[in-house]
Parts: sequence; structure tokens; C-alpha cells
Amino acid sequence: MSEATPSLRAMHSEGTFTVTSFVATDVAPEPAIATGLPVGLARMEKRFDGGVTGRAATLFTAAFDQATGVGTYLAMESFEGALDGRAGAFNFAHSATTTGSDRIDPFFTIVPASGTGDLSGITGSGGLVVEDDGTHRIWFDYELTT
Repeated sequence: MSEATPSLRAMHSEGTFTVTSFVATDVAPEPAIATGLPVGLARMEKRFDGGVTGRAATLFTAAFDQATGVGTYLAMESFEGALDGRAGAFNFAHSATTTGSDRIDPFFTIVPASGTGDLSGITGSGGLVVEDDGTHRIWFDYELTT
């Protein structure tokens, strides 16, 4: 008797989010190295609505100039909630660079082997954008083993 080969189902979920907490920490790279942009670290909490519902705890680091809008960020998020009704938790990472007028070199990935519950086995990517009116949008293009 042969075992069935698991199949993958491609899916897409999207929603909006709000940052409910942003707390800068006093953690800094050691040894301290003076650069043109200082590196900072913060903890964030987010709330998601729409096809993506739930919450996330985020570690956020950036080298960023508030005055000019130039810099790069990296974020690692632990998400708990649902993607179009599929409940569970997983990690995802994203980064981008801003030049003051645009966003370039975006990166977004779901961390393999991090899924739980209905999202166990999740893999894929996604993205996020902040619209001109301040709305934060997120989407996931993912696969689940069935």
C-alpha cells in the first residue's frame, strides 16, 4: 500500500492592520559603532481585520532618519489569528528600504515550520503597504499542505 503524497493548496488572504503599541527599547548594538543613521529596536503589537484577523507581537529594528524618511527596517512578527477562517499561529518576516519618497527592495516571507493549528505547514510570502490615507494593508500568498 502506498501513502498519498500531500498536495499544496495556493491561497491568498488580505486585510488591514493597526499598530496598537510601539515601544522603543534601549537595546543597542554592541560594540557601539557610529554610523550616519543610528540603529534602534522596538516592540510592537498589531491588530488585524478582514480576511486576516488576529494580533501580532513584533520585534522591529531600523536604521531610519525621521526628518528625511530615509532608512531601512527589519521586522519579525509572531501572528495569532486566522487567514480567511483558518485559525492558528505562525511567524513572518519583512523588510524594506525607503528613500524619503518611495519604498524599495521589499522582502516578505512566512517562516517555514512555524505554523500551528489550521495553519500548520504554512509556507509562502506576502506584502504590506501604507496607503496615502494612512490605511495599513497586508496580504499573504500562501500554501498549506492538504
